[in-house]
Amino acid sequence: MEPSQETPKQRHDRELIELLNELRVALPGVQVLFAFLLAVPFSTGFKRVTHFEKIAFFVALMATAISSALLVATPSLHRLRFRTEDKGHIVQLGNKFAIVGFFFLAVAIVAAVLVVTAFLFNRTAGIATAASIAVVIVALWYAPAFRSYLEER
Repeated sequence: MEPSQETPKQRHDRELIELLNELRVALPGVQVLFAFLLAVPFSTGFKRVTHFEKIAFFVALMATAISSALLVATPSLHRLRFRTEDKGHIVQLGNKFAIVGFFFLAVAIVAAVLVVTAFLFNRTAGIATAASIAVVIVALWYAPAFRSYLEER
């Protein structure tokens, strides 16, 4: 069925399935990053981490926790409102949660790269590498959508 021939209910059902599938792809990576970050402070090498690296680590940890909460919020909301005719609202709210969740995931990835690279080499290498990863993420995750938005106007 063409999207233009869908009823609002059919569109909401399709959009919710698409959103949940996208989250299903993203969540394992977020969970692995979170598990890694939760375990790192308990390793013996963590004692050698500088104050700068500890701050970057904490940013990565908090951004991952926030990202996890936001990306799990939609399936949780869907489960809580499963039998209601509220899918349009779930899709709208879930889309906002996902967008903000992906932003915090980007922050977490950049901060984690900063910590590891600074620990392995030095602060300058860490900042340069993290900035490079930030550029890649912006170019792949945000620039195409922003470009499409500008072309539509």
